[in-house]
Parts: sequence; C-alpha cells; structure tokens
Amino acid sequence: MNSKLPQVSTTIFTVMSKLASQHDAINLSQGFPNFGASPKLIDLVTQAMQKGYNQYAPMPGLPSLREIIAHKTNSLYESNYNPETEVTVTSGATQAIFTIIAAFVHPGDEVIVFKPAYDSYEPSIELYGGTIVPVQLSAPDFNVDWQDVASKITSKTKMIIINTPHNPTGSVLSKDDMLQLEKLLKNTDIILLSDEVYEHIIFDEQQHQSAARFPGLVERSFITGSFGKTFHTTGWKMGYCLAPEALMVEFRKVHQYNVFCTSHPMQYALAEYLKTPDHYLSLPDFYQKKRDLFLSLLKDSRFTFSPASGTYFQILGYSKITDEGDMAFAERLTKEHKIASIPISVFNLNQQDDKVLRFCFAKTEDTIKRAADILCGI
Repeated sequence: MNSKLPQVSTTIFTVMSKLASQHDAINLSQGFPNFGASPKLIDLVTQAMQKGYNQYAPMPGLPSLREIIAHKTNSLYESNYNPETEVTVTSGATQAIFTIIAAFVHPGDEVIVFKPAYDSYEPSIELYGGTIVPVQLSAPDFNVDWQDVASKITSKTKMIIINTPHNPTGSVLSKDDMLQLEKLLKNTDIILLSDEVYEHIIFDEQQHQSAARFPGLVERSFITGSFGKTFHTTGWKMGYCLAPEALMVEFRKVHQYNVFCTSHPMQYALAEYLKTPDHYLSLPDFYQKKRDLFLSLLKDSRFTFSPASGTYFQILGYSKITDEGDMAFAERLTKEHKIASIPISVFNLNQQDDKVLRFCFAKTEDTIKRAADILCGI
C-alpha cells in the first residue's frame, strides 16, 4: 500500500493519554476538562431531542444558531458577518480546518505554519499536495518574527495558518502582531486561516485579537471556533467557521460532501444557550483562577514558567531538573511520578527540544492540587 501520509503515526495526545491510563497517572496531557458541562446546556439538548430535533439539520447549520454566532462575533469584534452566507456550523473546529484546506490547497501550493503547531494542520495540507513552510517559534516567549514570515512568502503561498490563543504554548498574538500581519498580506491573494478556538479563554484583562477586528484580514480570512472548548463539551465535536461569502461558497462545496451537517439537537441547544453572553464572557475569570492556583502551588518547585496568556494550557520548563529529552522526561513523569503531560518537541521543526512540557489545567481544584503536589516533589 502506498500511504498518502507515510510519516504520520498515532497522535501524541492519544499516546500520552494511553500511557496515563496504563500507569494510573493524573492526565494533564490531553486538552479536555475533567468537570461537567452546564446542567442547563445538557437539559437544553435533552429538550431538543424530546421535541423531535433528531433528523438532519440544514447543511450550513441551524439558522437560529448561525444568527446568534454572527451576533456574538459582530458584537465582540465590530465585524459584520452575515449569518446566511458567512457562517457555517461544523463538526468541531478540526473538521472546519480540514475542510478549509481541502477546499483551497492545490498540489504545489505553499502554506505557512507557525511551529509548534496543533498537529492536525500539516497532515491536512500534505493530503492535498500542499507544501508546508514552517516558521519556528522558540521558548520562552514564542513571539513571531514577522520579517522572517515575510521572507517565506513567495508566489506559491496560498495560505497562512495562525492560532491565537495558541495551543500548545498558551501565548497570544497582540494587536501589533495582527496589524503587521494585515500589512504583510495587503495586495496579495493569500488566505488566512485563523484558528481561534480558545477565543474566550484569555487572561490578565487582555483582549482577544480576532482576525474579525481587522478589515484587511476579514476580507481574506476563515475564522474557526469551538463550542467544545468554550462550554466544556469537547466530546460533542461542535464548532463553526466564519468567512466572506466568496470564500464560504467554496467551503460549503466541500463541507456538504464531508459531513453535510452536524448534530441537530446540540445546535438547537447551543442557539438557546448563547443567548446569555455570560456563559462565555465569564470564562477568562473562571480559567484564570485555575491557572493562578496551579502556578501558585508550583512557585517553590524546580519548574520554571511564564504564566499562560490564554488557553487552558501551561508550559513548564524543566531544565533545572534534568537534561533528558522532553519525550523521555514526559514518559518518565507518567510512569514513575504518575502525572502525564505533552512534550512540545513533537510539534516543532526538526523536533526542536526547548526542554518544556505542556500541562492542561482545565481540571477540578482537587486534581490541580494533587498534580501540583507531585510536580513539587520532583
């Protein structure tokens, strides 16, 4: 068999979660909460099922949900998305990202990717014959060198993928970053794929700099969002994307033959749940308390850190503890100390090893305390 993805193996998230299960370790590797979703949201899904919303939803998504997504986005970022033609509900943000790449990347097209990068981007590009052009970011700040980015743009550049707040590093792009990107893309036909699944999880009173805020980016951007990340329901695989009508027309051509539509009762429930903005506007405070608790408990440990600016992931440096590679150290932590994390080198160019690990703090207070107690003993 001639594999289309010969270099791809099981994801690091599956590997580390399996290892955590085998060794009965606290799992701070895979990015999902270990606390429940809102009972109100679950009740709304139940009501929708009982009311008979159990058959296919409209291909682009339930109109009421697309309307509230457009209203939310336009209110937050002073944008002007049309819910009829510029919003599509998807089976999670990963499906949206895959569909965007499938719709626009042709063999030989170049796609600029910032590394460390979420691991779904590159296999999707490779499947459609695209060439990955990496821009490596480095610990501890993971800032973007826009001159480096400019040097990598060629006549073959079809797309740039950004992710803010950023998984796996917890960094965010600033307003100045976005203005530089907007200037860089002016007078080009380059598409921007802006992965903003953690848009509501941002800390220290910072504002999320969505591509939707910048007119020069809006005209060329797909923005992806995730209800799973926002409402602690990652297993529901509910997301959406936004784009100008001309781009969305092409997206929907692929979407309709990819999944066609997504869960009808969950769309119905989310449309109702989103009518209360506090359900997502309260998230920065909710998760910052967890981040601050985790870091306060680690202040006397041998790990080093800069507080994550967004997401529910915290990068911890371990160079004061060992000179082991991050994969080896992550495996040893799981097997010997019963705590699982994610080694960052697997997401880097040439597996660059900055001696850092990613820990998920979307956990109960008890889990955070138990995890911190283990880490402080290392």
